[in-house]
Amino acid sequence: MSHALRHPLPAEGIPGRRPSAPTPASRWRGLAGVLSLLLTACALFAPRLADAGDLSRDDIARRFQPPLHVGDKLRDIPAWPITSELEPEAGPVAYAFESIDLAPIPGFEGTPYNLLVSIDRKGNFLGVELLRQHEPVFLSGLGEGPLKDFLRQYEGKSLKQEITVSSLYGNTRSGAGARRVVLDGVSKATASVRIANQTVLTAALAVARARLGFAAPVDKGPTAEARADLYEARSFAQLVDDGAIGRLHLRNADVEKLFAGTDAAGLDADALARPDDTFTDLYVAYLNAPTIGRALLGDAGHADLMRRLEPGQHAWWVATAGRDAFIDDQFTRGTVPVRLAFSQAGGPVELRDLDLSPKPPAGAPPLNAALVLRVPPMSGVDPASPVRFELTLNRSKGSILPQTFQKTVALDYQPPERLFVRPPRPLPEWLVAWKDRAAELIVIGLALAGLTVVLARPRWMSISAPRLRVFRLGFLAFTLIYLGWYAQGQLSIVQITGAVKSLVAGQGLKSFLYDPVSLLLIAFTAVSFVVWGRGTFCGWLCPFGALQEFAALLARALRLPALRMPARLGLVLERSRYAVLAALVLAAAFAPRLAEQGVEIEPFKTAITVGFNRDGPYVAWAVALLIAGGLYYKFFCRYLCPLGAAMTLGGRLRLLDWLPRRAECGQPCQTCRHRCTYDAIEKSGAIRYDRCFQCLDCVGIYHDPGRCAPVMLVRKKAGR
Repeated sequence: MSHALRHPLPAEGIPGRRPSAPTPASRWRGLAGVLSLLLTACALFAPRLADAGDLSRDDIARRFQPPLHVGDKLRDIPAWPITSELEPEAGPVAYAFESIDLAPIPGFEGTPYNLLVSIDRKGNFLGVELLRQHEPVFLSGLGEGPLKDFLRQYEGKSLKQEITVSSLYGNTRSGAGARRVVLDGVSKATASVRIANQTVLTAALAVARARLGFAAPVDKGPTAEARADLYEARSFAQLVDDGAIGRLHLRNADVEKLFAGTDAAGLDADALARPDDTFTDLYVAYLNAPTIGRALLGDAGHADLMRRLEPGQHAWWVATAGRDAFIDDQFTRGTVPVRLAFSQAGGPVELRDLDLSPKPPAGAPPLNAALVLRVPPMSGVDPASPVRFELTLNRSKGSILPQTFQKTVALDYQPPERLFVRPPRPLPEWLVAWKDRAAELIVIGLALAGLTVVLARPRWMSISAPRLRVFRLGFLAFTLIYLGWYAQGQLSIVQITGAVKSLVAGQGLKSFLYDPVSLLLIAFTAVSFVVWGRGTFCGWLCPFGALQEFAALLARALRLPALRMPARLGLVLERSRYAVLAALVLAAAFAPRLAEQGVEIEPFKTAITVGFNRDGPYVAWAVALLIAGGLYYKFFCRYLCPLGAAMTLGGRLRLLDWLPRRAECGQPCQTCRHRCTYDAIEKSGAIRYDRCFQCLDCVGIYHDPGRCAPVMLVRKKAGR
């Protein structure tokens, strides 16, 4: 509703036109505009798999010269086994594999890295080589040199260590122990190197679990460790009673029942004659815990065991009593007991004899066999979680060509939780990034909160032109220097094309989590679309936009002319942004390499990400746009920026016409229109929100009785 100025009232008392909400139909049209390009590129195509590996067996062989020999790529996991001619019977001494075959994690730009990773049979990294990458900051910004330097840090590191990445914004070295390794990150590329680290570790662990005996991680979190400082003197019977020693008791009748219904039933005459006698008593116990290990091996025996075990290695005591022993006279020390199987969470793990000869512990029943068995180092077995021992029982029928029958019995074992300490669960790599940058996120969050207050209640700030100027220039300086150059918070068209690539490849948008500053700005901008429209980001939070405003101030100080684009030409150029946006989105879906080149229309990487430290043509393009912005206000933002086009589409979601207007605005007053450097006010006085950068100048004029012509006219007529 509009009101004519009929009475001499103070400026704040003069009613203006009530903001009106866009119709539901226009609101949905705005939403359709935001999604249309993404739907065009993604919804019409089924997700495609990531690119296959780049290398052949010959390529790998050139990297691993004799006496090393590269075998054929494995069928169960895409890795090349590497053997040594000096140890032909030792099996593979290392494995080499391409990360894209095992961990096609989308990068910041939406395309996965491809890295050649090699590990030895103990899980140590031999090296990580860059094959290809599409990260914008490394393509033509910083160059690939810093990335290659980062990847060289993996050599000699072990998968048994927790490997994370430090950065300029936070150093995770504090509290790091021997099992933690912190790699030096790359300034201005924090998100990209964190994704690279996740790629390396995911691919390497996949091979280690398939070929090196590394077990799948236990749901409870990090592997528990036996408490070396806890010892409780307990008898054998007490350890059995509280579950510290697991026991499986089988009578003759129990075994006969297992073979019932088969041709092996009734073959054991002793079992039929004495059904209640013990067939076997199977005992198992975890030896690393002092309470158990010292009780079974003695103090000296337990100390000797712990000296023999490698870091992260676990040992169990396994023994049997009764008629049946779990090993026989044919058993070879140092090997795997053929009748005994060991697993955790459904994953089998090798148990091998440690070649110790433990004495029968005090209080134990008469034993017919006892061994100390250990798993490979860093097998991933969690000793505090349930494990399963499976014992195979054999019966034979016939004497010349005997027929063998087998049945399996299982003993589930879990030692008491009090004997262990469980390290805190390591944070996901993306959450580490958020933790490292907590200070920056707090500062930016406070700035966004302050901006929200000003935009929600703009009268006090805008009514004084000097006060508004100081606040706006100060906030733009913060946006350019802190948000842009320091915190690397420049949103870019690359995030849109990267999202398209990830969605088309069926990879999701998890890579966005590795850049918390950008994700915070994306979330805030998305909310601002609904409340205020596109101008919140473009007018206040775009670092290159801020740089353009300072370029315009410099141009005025140098007495360069402030030019205005002819209306028709300006409209054509303004609409051309949507063509650029559509071309880049479609290229991201159909021709990713072309999209990588096309996004260089943005000078953001040159001017903000790498601070003009780039090749000449890119710097020249960025400087040319700044000069154009000095002559034609916000030239790039208004006429070329594809991200600005996307923001304009998002601004269609705005719920209210929140900038106040009077009935006299445009009829006849043209004050605000002539002073609007963005050409965002029509001759009719209506605000063109698609063009508005929310500088708040018109809001200040509206509320200022010394600048608002209709108010001044009313006061003059009233004799004030």
